[in-house]
Amino acid sequence: MSMLRKSIYKSPAQLRLMVAPGLATAASLDAVRALIRPGVTTLELDAAAEAAIVALGGASNFKLEPGYRHTICASVNDDVVHGIPNSRELQPGDIVSIDSGAVIAGWNGDAAFSFIVPDPDPAHAAIVAERQKLSDVTEQSLWVGIAQLSRARHLNEVGEAIEDYIESQGSYGILTDYVGHGIGRSMHEAPSVFNYRVRQKGPDVKPGLVVAIEPMVVLGDIDTYTRDDDWTVATTDGASAAHWEHSIAVHKDGIWVLTAEDGGAAALAPLGVTPVPIA
Repeated sequence: MSMLRKSIYKSPAQLRLMVAPGLATAASLDAVRALIRPGVTTLELDAAAEAAIVALGGASNFKLEPGYRHTICASVNDDVVHGIPNSRELQPGDIVSIDSGAVIAGWNGDAAFSFIVPDPDPAHAAIVAERQKLSDVTEQSLWVGIAQLSRARHLNEVGEAIEDYIESQGSYGILTDYVGHGIGRSMHEAPSVFNYRVRQKGPDVKPGLVVAIEPMVVLGDIDTYTRDDDWTVATTDGASAAHWEHSIAVHKDGIWVLTAEDGGAAALAPLGVTPVPIA
């Protein structure tokens, strides 16, 4: 067990190498944000993300997953995660979750966000507001989890904080079949990062730990199924879903959100946390 625990921690030099793929991942999501509007296809979003990563000297790590040929996952409405980009045009009021990742010099970044396509029709105001709140709660739960990481002794304290926040905001479902993960040389590494309470404490939070925290939250039941494409995970009851994710490094001076240009400073400030760049 001690050997396993040692293996999840990166050296200071390795942490520095993870900055570039984190920024490339952030740039890919920024490119997608700039393009999202009614009538745009998720394939167009995929191309924009790819171009942003390549422009920074990176490559898509999603394309390294066996059988997957796209730069992003684009999950719409009741699709939670792993949605394959296609020619479907986004509609006003859709909630779209975009997951992207980049690899540079053998090191990985991974992040996701949700977005509600603008819909000015008053008849749709209630569902748009409901989906917006779902996204907002999921995003804030991510930042609450990151803030907890900055002060936690054990990793699974993060899931406790995420669950407590989400439960305080209303009746939402937190997916339990899919969780966050360590990240480094591979996009998915040990340890698992839970978005809810578990009995185990998890590994020590100490310098060298790098994790992707990614709450996946739904308006209805947490049961899901995989669509016929063998990738897309959708809610069984057809309820809307949101997904937010960042990759975060713990180092000797604090934490740094690798997939945020400001290291997470703006979002963490209201939570009393000041991220510190990796020296």
